[in-house]
Amino acid sequence: MLAREDITHIRELCQATLRQNWREGVRESDATGFAYTCPSPSHYPWQWYWDSCFAAIAWRHFDPARSRRELESLLAAQREDGFIGHTIFWNTPLRGRRRFTYNVISPHDAMTASIQPPVLAWAWRIAVGDPAQVAAIQCHYDWLAAHRDLDGDGLIWIVQPDESGLDASPQFDAIWGRRAHDHPGFILLVRRNRGLGYDLRRIADAGGPVCSEVATNVLYALSLIALGRPSPTKTIVSRMYNERTGLFEPLVRPTPRRTPAVTWAALAPLALPDLPEEIGRRLVEQHLLDPERFWLPVPPPSVPPTEPAFSTRDDTGFLWIRRYWRGPTWINAAWLVWLGLVRLGYEAKADVLATRVASAVQASGLREYYDPFTGRGMGSRDFAWSTLVMEMIAPVPAAVASSYLA
Repeated sequence: MLAREDITHIRELCQATLRQNWREGVRESDATGFAYTCPSPSHYPWQWYWDSCFAAIAWRHFDPARSRRELESLLAAQREDGFIGHTIFWNTPLRGRRRFTYNVISPHDAMTASIQPPVLAWAWRIAVGDPAQVAAIQCHYDWLAAHRDLDGDGLIWIVQPDESGLDASPQFDAIWGRRAHDHPGFILLVRRNRGLGYDLRRIADAGGPVCSEVATNVLYALSLIALGRPSPTKTIVSRMYNERTGLFEPLVRPTPRRTPAVTWAALAPLALPDLPEEIGRRLVEQHLLDPERFWLPVPPPSVPPTEPAFSTRDDTGFLWIRRYWRGPTWINAAWLVWLGLVRLGYEAKADVLATRVASAVQASGLREYYDPFTGRGMGSRDFAWSTLVMEMIAPVPAAVASSYLA
């Protein structure tokens, strides 16, 4: 349990970081106003879709008006058909090598042609109000259902790893091979998908690969529930849950030659309010609380150390493979499994998780990710979504979690 002064210190750090990273202005080309929290001033200057959703959730602790402005800026960038891109550039255009590796059709595009985990409606529900009352949000999820639900069963599919937000996760190595994110061939994948307009069905018809990734669908499901639309949780269970292993697995077309690596995404369904209790308890007791795999000193690692792909190197490794999402702990992932612990009644374990993550933040600041063994901060500094630590150190965590999942 954290002392009051520790909570106060973390609160002050989170508030200062969010305010430092706040950006607002008017887009010069069409006079559209914007206001958002950049993920990190040193490396991430633009508005990233799911980063903004997480920042909006954290802003409600300090300035709820900014929660609304953050999410309204995503809606301000929305196309007429409902699409919202992975990254919105506003008044800072693409330059340098990013013109070749970012998911744009033209280097002059105002935002990418790819998606990120569509968590907007859930974030709106937590931080602002009822998303079902906002026509633009409804339109956005209509677009996703029409363009990314390959089988018409409520699951959405991605066309390259970074659409999941998990970028270099080793689960994608078996799917995209040398064209996986931060591998030498990734630029070829970007070039191919540009040529196909980032259109899921065209890419699938061209041989893919395409993937229905677990964490992406969990966040999509939470948003559909927030909108009052039918929950896809039963489909997630029926199509993604492996009864033999007790873990969730991605769907892939064509079927890869080898099984994708196990990552924290296999536990992400813990955040679902309607996940069957017996499955949730098995995820917790057999997997999350395993001290050799996920219940490390700063849990949960993005990849368990029992996986060959596990690494906590904070640099560019062999064949350009960067090590983020290949071992370190991310605070958004910790928060999602924390929600499951609270919902299922593992409050003591939820408190342990919150305390360990908060201790890492105290020692290293708000970093992009953390070494799961030592808590050493890694990646970018002043990382906005790491302010989600506030959600785990709230005074009444059970009540807070219940409000998310009502």
